[in-house]
Amino acid sequence: MSASEMGSKIILASASPRRRELLERIGLTDFIVRVPDVEESFPEGLTPEETVKFISREKADAAAALCGADDIVITADTMVFLDRRRLGKPRDEQDALDMLTALQGRKHVVCTGVTVRRGGDSLTEAESTNVFFRPADEEALRRYIRTGEPMDKAGAYGIQERGALLVERLEGDYFSVMGLPVLRLSRMLEHFGVLLF
Repeated sequence: MSASEMGSKIILASASPRRRELLERIGLTDFIVRVPDVEESFPEGLTPEETVKFISREKADAAAALCGADDIVITADTMVFLDRRRLGKPRDEQDALDMLTALQGRKHVVCTGVTVRRGGDSLTEAESTNVFFRPADEEALRRYIRTGEPMDKAGAYGIQERGALLVERLEGDYFSVMGLPVLRLSRMLEHFGVLLF
C-alpha cells in the first residue's frame, strides 16, 4: 500500500539531492521535501553508529513540527569515520587534500543513520559500510579537488561521482555511502504499512 492510499504524505526531511534521487529510484516519487533547521551536535563518547542515529532522530523530531500527525517523515545522517575520527565536509581545498591524503590506501567507515517517524511512532537504525581507497598521489588528489566535487561532501569525496575512481572496493551497502541505505529503509517503511512492491 502506498502512503497516499493510507491518507499519509511522505516527507523527506533532507536537502540532499542524492537522497531524493535514491527515493525516486526505489519507486517513491510522491514525496515532499521539508528541511528542518537542526544543529548537528551530539554527545561525546558515542560510537559512530550511535552518533548518526542520534542526529537522524534529532532531525526527525525537528521535522515532525513541520508535518501533520499522519505524515511519514524520513530523515538521515551520513558521516565518514577514519579510525573513529569524524571527517566532515572540508573547510577549504587544503582541508580536502588533508582528508583525501589520510584516506588514500586505507579503509574507512561510512555510517548512515535513518529515522522513519509517524506521530509518536518512530524507528531509528544505522548502516555501516567499509570503504577501501586505492593509493593515490598528491597530484591526482589535487586534480580531483579542482573539480569542486569534494567541497560539499563528508570525507571530501562522492562515491556516486568521480570520487568513485578513488574507491578500490567496499564491504557493505553502496547506497548507504551515497547517503541512504534503501533496503534498510524499505524494511522500516513496511513497519508503517508502506510497501514498495
